[in-house]
Amino acid sequence: MTKPKFKITYATLSADNPELNEMFDQAVTRVKSRFGANYPLFINGEERWAEETFEDRSPINSDWLLGTFQKGTREDAAEALAVARAAFDGWRKTPWQERVAIMRQAADLISERSFDIGAAVTLEIGKNRLEALGDVEETADLIRWYCDEMERNNGFIKPLNEESPKHHNTSVLKPYGVWVVISPFNFPFALAGGPAGGALVAGNTVVFKPATDTPLSGW
Repeated sequence: MTKPKFKITYATLSADNPELNEMFDQAVTRVKSRFGANYPLFINGEERWAEETFEDRSPINSDWLLGTFQKGTREDAAEALAVARAAFDGWRKTPWQERVAIMRQAADLISERSFDIGAAVTLEIGKNRLEALGDVEETADLIRWYCDEMERNNGFIKPLNEESPKHHNTSVLKPYGVWVVISPFNFPFALAGGPAGGALVAGNTVVFKPATDTPLSGW
């Protein structure tokens, strides 16, 4: 997978860019080679296979079976929440600098894979290639912005005014716990990775569910 020689943003994207079009066409071919795959749920880092499944077909051509996905149950959701709750204590105690470093790595991986992810978005919901790439790269930029804000505000640990030499006041941003992120179909990546990234870098854990119309983009 070759990296583009330009920064992908909504402002720099152009339908007249031959490099962009060539790289996107190659990504579409790669994604098409995986048509029809059977995709699992992930709970606690483990693959889970459900009794019921559903098909995801492209609006571009309904003969294109993008994949078969698991239909999660209430029990699956409850287990995912329980696992995220169990992981919360360790994640919130992870120094915010380490959380930032991990999330920056995640943003970089998204940028590196933006054409393949964008191709999946196009094939799944019919966005044109420019809108799909913008959706994906915006996700990486949102995560980086949350990281920037954590660093700019020193992890949101701020000394406050002291009423006397014996009184010391500090404002500390504390994580809430488990967040549930449910993405919409029209921005399946930015409105998944953006909210999840903000919650994670602040020390929360996340359970993610993609829209039923866009399980491949969420996967």
